[in-house]
Amino acid sequence: MKNLLLNKIYNKEIIVAVVGLGYVGLPLAVEKAKAGFKTLGFDIQEKRVAMVNKGYNYIGDVVSSELSALVSSGFLSATTDYSDIAKADFIAICVPSPLDKYQQPDMSYIKSSAEAVAKYMKKNTMVVLESTTYPGTTEELLKPILENGSGFVCGRDFYLGYSPERVDPGNLKYKTKNTPKVVGAIGEEAAEVISAMYGEVLQSDIHVVSSPKVAEMEKLLENTYRNVNIALVNELAILCHKMNINIWEVIEAAKTKPYGFQPFYPGPGLGGHCIPLDPYYLAWKAREYGFHTSLIEASGMINDKMPEYCVERAAMALNSRKLPLKDSRILVLGVAYKEDIDDYRESPALKVIELLIKHGASVSYYDPYIKAYLYKGEIITGIKELTSEALKEADLTIITTSHRIIDYAFIQENSKLILDTKNAMGSLKSRENIILL
Repeated sequence: MKNLLLNKIYNKEIIVAVVGLGYVGLPLAVEKAKAGFKTLGFDIQEKRVAMVNKGYNYIGDVVSSELSALVSSGFLSATTDYSDIAKADFIAICVPSPLDKYQQPDMSYIKSSAEAVAKYMKKNTMVVLESTTYPGTTEELLKPILENGSGFVCGRDFYLGYSPERVDPGNLKYKTKNTPKVVGAIGEEAAEVISAMYGEVLQSDIHVVSSPKVAEMEKLLENTYRNVNIALVNELAILCHKMNINIWEVIEAAKTKPYGFQPFYPGPGLGGHCIPLDPYYLAWKAREYGFHTSLIEASGMINDKMPEYCVERAAMALNSRKLPLKDSRILVLGVAYKEDIDDYRESPALKVIELLIKHGASVSYYDPYIKAYLYKGEIITGIKELTSEALKEADLTIITTSHRIIDYAFIQENSKLILDTKNAMGSLKSRENIILL
C-alpha cells in the first residue's frame, strides 16, 4: 500500500476528496486541484455545491479566478452524493466541530462524515481529519467508525492521520499553501505517505509528529496560547482604565523589548471558530483525567465577559454626557470577528449589540463586509452606507472591528462620542470625543 500510494502521489494519479467545503475545506480543495490532483468536494449544503460547480467563490481566502479555472478544466467539482467517495485515494475531513450549549464538544459533524466515508471508501486510501478537536479523536472516535463501517483494518487497508487546519481568514501573508503543516498519523508508513501527499501540494514545511494525539494537542496549544494571552491583556486593560493608564501606550512600550515579549491586544472579546472554542475542548478532555485546567478556564471566563465590560463602558461614556443607556442611539462599527473579513462566527460584536438592546438602547450597525447577519434565528440588517448623517444621529459610536477601509478621521469629525475598543483611531491627533476601552 505504501509504494502504491507514493507512486500515485508522484505521478499525480491520486484522486482527492474534501469533505466539508467551508473556510477550511474549499481553500484546501483548491490547492489540491491547483497541484494537479483531480479533486472532489463534498458538502451537505446544496447551495455550496452548486456555487462551486458554477465556479462561484464564497470564501474570502480563495481567488475567484482560480476557482473558476479549476472547475472549467475539470480538476475541481463538488457533489452532495457521498457514494463518490469510492473514487478517492486521499480523503480530508474538514467539517465543523462546534461546542454544544453545555460548552462540550459536538462531534456530530465528524461522526456523520466518518460514517459516510466508511460506507463508501475503498482499500488503499488515506484518510486525514483536519477539523479542530480534542486529543484522542482520531484514534478513539474516527478509527473505530472507519474500521467498523468499512470492514477494513487501519494500517493494513487504509492509512489514518490528523493534520490540523491553520486557516487565518484575511491574513495577507500566510494562506493554506504557504503555512507550515503538522501531520500526525497512526504508524510510520501512514505518516510518510500522508506527509508526502501534503508535500506535493503545499509550498511549506511538513512537520511530522509521533501520533495524531500530539498533532491534536498541538492545535489546541496554538489557540489556547492566544486565548490566555488575550485574556491577560484584557484584564490589564480593565485595570489600566481604573488606574487612568493607557493600555495601548503600555503595549507599545513593551513591544520595544527585542526578546521575551509578544504583543497581544485588548478588545470586546474573542471571535472566530477556533480561539474562543479550543480551550473548552482541552478543559473537557482534561476532566477525563481528573485534571482541572484552572488557568485555561479562567482565561475563557475573562474573554467571555468582555462584551459585558464594553457595554458597561458604553453606559459610562453616555453618562459623562448626561445620557442614559436606555433609549440612546448607538451605532456599532464592525460585526466581523476580525478586521477586513466577512466572517462573523462567534463575533463578540454580536453579543455587544444584543446586550445593548437588552439595556434598552436603540442600536444600528455598519460593516462594509457584512450587510446582514443571522443571530439566534433572526436576520439583522445593517445600514447600507456610513454617512455623516448616520454618525451625527448616534449618541455614541462604538468601534468593535477595525476595518482598514473605514475613514476614521471622517468618523471622528461626524460623531458626537466614540468608544474605540480596538484603538482604530490611535493615529489621530485629536482625542476630544474618543474614549478608549
